[in-house]
Amino acid sequence: MSATSIWIMIFCVSAVSLLPRILPVALFSRFEFPEILKRWLSFVAPAVLGGLTALSVLAPSGSIDISLQNRYIWVFIPTLLVAVKTRSLFWTLAVGIVSMALLYHIL
Repeated sequence: MSATSIWIMIFCVSAVSLLPRILPVALFSRFEFPEILKRWLSFVAPAVLGGLTALSVLAPSGSIDISLQNRYIWVFIPTLLVAVKTRSLFWTLAVGIVSMALLYHIL
């Protein structure tokens, strides 16, 4: 692979990554949306994040695994409790990382 093709690939990947983030802001920032649409859109990000989290926790190997051997469930429980209690990203991440490290060390 030549240096030119690598630079072209880097540019194209950057464009594909940035355009979906920039275009909606650039195109729709001038418009005022109805309140019902804004309310509906406020649920999209949490729903997507919840779906991705559920998939990662309940099906870490590709198939649903709701058993005592699924360590992701055991890590998710204290992490969720800390997230709900503190509503702090720092403490949620800290508890999740420490829980996973302890569980990997123990098992």
